[in-house]
Amino acid sequence: MNLFKYIKGDKVIWTVVLLLSLLSVLVVYSSVVALAYRYKNGDTASYLIKHIFIVASGIFLMYLIHKVKYSYFSRISQIAIILAAPLLLYTLLNGVSAGEASRWLAIPGTSLTFQTSDFAKLALIAYVARMLSIKQDVIKDFKQGFLPVIIPVVVICALIFPANFSTAALLFLTCLVLMFVGRMNAKHLWLLIGSGVVFIALLVLIIWNFPNAIPRGATWKARIENFSKGDSESNFQAEQAKIAIARGIVPQGPGNSISRNFLPQASSDFIFAILIEEWGLITAVIIVFLYIVLLFRGVRIANKSERTFGSLLAIGLTFSLVFQAMINMAVAVNLFPVTGQPLPLISMGGTSIWFTSISIGIILSVSRETEISQEGGELATA
Repeated sequence: MNLFKYIKGDKVIWTVVLLLSLLSVLVVYSSVVALAYRYKNGDTASYLIKHIFIVASGIFLMYLIHKVKYSYFSRISQIAIILAAPLLLYTLLNGVSAGEASRWLAIPGTSLTFQTSDFAKLALIAYVARMLSIKQDVIKDFKQGFLPVIIPVVVICALIFPANFSTAALLFLTCLVLMFVGRMNAKHLWLLIGSGVVFIALLVLIIWNFPNAIPRGATWKARIENFSKGDSESNFQAEQAKIAIARGIVPQGPGNSISRNFLPQASSDFIFAILIEEWGLITAVIIVFLYIVLLFRGVRIANKSERTFGSLLAIGLTFSLVFQAMINMAVAVNLFPVTGQPLPLISMGGTSIWFTSISIGIILSVSRETEISQEGGELATA
């Protein structure tokens, strides 16, 4: 039975999603053992069932979204960006806290939490793509082209920043890529980059001298110091991840991880290390390759799209997902300080998986519209 005859859009992306989702179920089931003994008396089945439901519903959501004409998301982004700012502000003031950060809102009647930055990220990328597409005639002008795009970027990133610096930085970088692709004036982009560098320099200066002057300043300072020191006592998570990776030189086999019992966030932030321990370095290389394939196919979809909005939307969402994946893997192998970014399509999660699915569904919607347009053109010339 050929499942692909029921779906449209880029078949390679569908294949990548299904492969990563299948691997996610296997690795998450293995990595939640410590969580299960801590909170569920060793009942790993409940975690497995919940994760399978979330992954399966995410794929179904992706299917539904890919059937929607992507141009509708241009209009939806106008409403979404207006909702995003107050949601982020409310989360900062009244959200569910974990690790000194208020990032989540509890969904009434369920055990799920909703990370508002996931919604804001999707809303902002779609809105920036919309603004860049409709401002192409005046895109080089500072007042008419630059300011209408950069103001919502600064507002949303600033609201995400206090609780989740890494997400704010990745979102800002994604928007910067979008503005570059959208032909924004190079002088304005360099001004933006320069302002960002100055801001980071001032932030580091404040954190190093007055770590308690800003929320989570002490946490950020500790993470950077622990990363730079590299000793096992101050950098426990990275050390445990390296032990898992070292054991993965000779794959331990599915379900045979030892580091899952010691590594914090083994099923989410550091799942890549558990994956290497159980499945080996070859599998890790394959995972990296699959994300690169996702990037290549997303860029290809953007190039083939007949409309600027579709191209920018596909580029923005693809880069956002792949950037996040590369950061997660870099943290797992101790190339970056700990950031708290999950591995898209693999890490255990709730609504974060659904927002990833929505993002990929929109990319596939762009691809689907291109296919329909090409098929119509072929029929017209036949």
